[in-house]
Amino acid sequence: MTSEKYPTNTPTSVVPDSMSDIVERFNYSPAVRVGPWLYVAGQVGRDAGMNIITPLEDHLVQAWENVGTVLRAAGADYSNIIDLTTWHIDLHAQRTTFQQVMNRYIVPGVGVAPAWSSFEAVNLSFPGLLVEIKAIAFIPE
Repeated sequence: MTSEKYPTNTPTSVVPDSMSDIVERFNYSPAVRVGPWLYVAGQVGRDAGMNIITPLEDHLVQAWENVGTVLRAAGADYSNIIDLTTWHIDLHAQRTTFQQVMNRYIVPGVGVAPAWSSFEAVNLSFPGLLVEIKAIAFIPE
């Protein structure tokens, strides 16, 4: 992306076309970019129509795809992620499947593995959500 679109010292909202309704409904940015830094808001397992995806593996894939949609809108990809925070409704039950799905996007041994913290949550923002993925990416100019 050009520096005109993302000025170094000015926070800029990153809103993929498929997520414009989220901004209008809930008043938050899918991501904010400041210079080379991209702060991706928590992405969950629902589609552009706000439908929660099931079963678990499909839910996780959709959450990662949503992260990718935001990254691409900012001119980045999964390799730019340097920090991950994930929240899980049942961390221990989801851990193996989550790791397998994550490894499709954050490929082991390719580039720098991001710092990652994971937490179990009682609830996420809507009933039926199983995971939320928040990321920080570094996009060299």
